[in-house]
Amino acid sequence: MASGFVRNGVFVTGTDTGVGKTIVAACLVRRWNADYWKPAQTGLADEPGDSETITHLTGLPPARIHPPRHAFAASLSVEAAAAAEGARVALDDFDLPHTSEPLVVEGAGGVLAPLCAGALTADLMARLALPIILVARTTLGTINHTLLSLEALRARNLQLLGVVLAGVASAGNRDAIVRHGGVPIMAELPRLEPPAPNTIAAAAAVFPDWKSVRSRSFLKKRTKKPLLV
Repeated sequence: MASGFVRNGVFVTGTDTGVGKTIVAACLVRRWNADYWKPAQTGLADEPGDSETITHLTGLPPARIHPPRHAFAASLSVEAAAAAEGARVALDDFDLPHTSEPLVVEGAGGVLAPLCAGALTADLMARLALPIILVARTTLGTINHTLLSLEALRARNLQLLGVVLAGVASAGNRDAIVRHGGVPIMAELPRLEPPAPNTIAAAAAVFPDWKSVRSRSFLKKRTKKPLLV
């Protein structure tokens, strides 16, 4: 998918589990006054879940937090967590919730995390047809993980808005991702430990506003090289 207007939302994915997708999603919700949806949640035996985290960090009213289509106890991939409970997940279970506001959708795990029999998270992205924001670490190994994730997205002709780098700034890693990945860095976030409503509100300011994202005009300020997707 090439240039033109972005649909009324984004899909936030990551290069790995625990890379900072929920923090980025919270920043986007605050910056854009957006709704939030986690299509499939796992790990509820160990933590409240990302929807509750978003509620705490952003103050978003419950009516604008769209409930997961599937939710499981085990801290595993969606496919494995569903199997542990004898539940069935299918790709056609998932449809975008109705809202007139921008919608931030957060995936579970990384781009190729197993979703169900015959489908990965990337297949869910294709079904929902929202542009992608890829969250990556800044630490050693991020170049390889990020470029592999970009390659998987492009192989499926998915629209990519940019990469968000989360962690201690690394100019070398940032430059390598831009040059080899042909992708803009949408934002860079420091460690937010522990994340709190006030730190999320401050961090949200580093992201472009929704108008410039929707029109893709922010890209002109962030890269001289056109996107390859």
